[in-house]
Amino acid sequence: MSLTDELLAKLQGAPLQQVSQQLGISDTQASGAISAALPVLMGALGNNASQPQGAQALLGALQNNHSGLDLGSVLGSVLGGGGGGAASDGAGILGHIFGGSQQKVETGLAQATQLDSGRTSQLLQILAPIVMAFLAQRLGGGQADAGSLSQALGQEKQHVQQQGGLAGGLLGSLLDQDGDGQLGVGDLLKIGGSLLGGKR
Repeated sequence: MSLTDELLAKLQGAPLQQVSQQLGISDTQASGAISAALPVLMGALGNNASQPQGAQALLGALQNNHSGLDLGSVLGSVLGGGGGGAASDGAGILGHIFGGSQQKVETGLAQATQLDSGRTSQLLQILAPIVMAFLAQRLGGGQADAGSLSQALGQEKQHVQQQGGLAGGLLGSLLDQDGDGQLGVGDLLKIGGSLLGGKR
């Protein structure tokens, strides 16, 4: 079972209803949108963690800002607008994950899920802290190292790309930054730069 599938399963039921109420959409719409958004978030993290310095930065963030958090409480503070600091700063986390491609992802998700981009933006901001808390639980423990994190997320990225479909397509277009249909060194440099840059 992939990490994405595992997290999707954890979000069924009450969390899903809370998200759908927050966004003002049906449970079915919310479920479809989450199923599309989560793999893109995981795949993009896998891509960032494929570079040693990216994996190290991510591990540091997981251990410093997101460890020991219960998914329910993270969801509560994100939805309640409560100040959970860095742990619930969805916008800040998305900036690190997607860099300059965030709008592209929001637009792609909006087209695919028939939601407006304001709602897909909100959804990503809700999901990003949850993904980080989940990864901190699973991969960011005391024994964790950047190599194992990179490997686990690399498998996740591969899984998303192999499944194809909406998430695979979105991830593909995100990774191909210069639009030539191929992921080249230039793309990686852009992605690497955006991962390490930005506010901390």
